[in-house]
Amino acid sequence: MTPKGWHRLRAQIFLTVKGASKRMTLGARGVLIDGSKVLLIKHTYVPGWQFPGGGVDPGETMQSAMEREVYEETGYRVTGEVELFGVFHNNHVTNRDHVALYTCRKFEMVRSFQANFEIAEMGWFDHRALPDDMAMSASRRVAEIFGDSAQSPTW
Repeated sequence: MTPKGWHRLRAQIFLTVKGASKRMTLGARGVLIDGSKVLLIKHTYVPGWQFPGGGVDPGETMQSAMEREVYEETGYRVTGEVELFGVFHNNHVTNRDHVALYTCRKFEMVRSFQANFEIAEMGWFDHRALPDDMAMSASRRVAEIFGDSAQSPTW
């Protein structure tokens, strides 16, 4: 084995063991913005309206995970530049979860939304008239994105 190959193998083993011992999770969500409106979804298994997104799979970048999840959950495909709004520590359930949040202003509907076993509803909401049963973390992010409050490091 070449020195370069050995270094690569050693790094793979180290990162695999470290990942298994730390058991960190990484999620990515997208905020689709159309003027003053944001796209929100409602899951079947957790309460409240929130942004589309989900876990980052091995081999995926955070951005590609966000784009995949947005498409799978809403039928919208991101078509333009996205901005990383922030990476947040999601400590509501565990202290091992982090969420990368992207804003997207260019997208297209590729297929119409159909409720399914995971996503119950989807809707566009004006950022000044969000639904009453919106997840607090998503509500805070909307206020931050539209400049109504300072950004927090926690989800």
